[in-house]
Amino acid sequence: MGSSLGVVVRAYVGLGSNLGDREGVIGDAVSALGSHPDIEVLQVSSLRETEPWGPVEQPPFLNGAVALETTLGPRALLGVLLDVERRLGRVRHERFGPRTIDLDLLLYGDAVVDEPGLTVPHARLCERAFALEPLVELEPSLVVPGQGRASELLAASAEDDDA
Repeated sequence: MGSSLGVVVRAYVGLGSNLGDREGVIGDAVSALGSHPDIEVLQVSSLRETEPWGPVEQPPFLNGAVALETTLGPRALLGVLLDVERRLGRVRHERFGPRTIDLDLLLYGDAVVDEPGLTVPHARLCERAFALEPLVELEPSLVVPGQGRASELLAASAEDDDA
């Protein structure tokens, strides 16, 4: 790939699907990530069914997350995620629309990145219980850089949902 840093970084990737064999395609995505020479999958969260978010009528999602270690930089890792999405049939028709697979780079070590096409931590992570829940499951003491403990963010997002 040429973009390997040589430094091992722990990253977290959000997993989502609401079309076809949701569980099967998420499993295929995790396998594809694990087969990449610069990525080691450490843990996969349990999957949970969640209501779709946004303005488009669509079926419920299965969501989870994966913890991995990689020597790829954040932009190169994002490229791998987009490539896996393409190989698994992801077509980007409409923003927030239904999708066979959605792989979001949620966290990349303690990095904060804000570049065109790449924001880490993920831009809406702190508002999304469906993304925070699996992160807390994988790493109960996880800290979202610049935001605080994922468990506290999750509790706050749950309170917002109740309001």
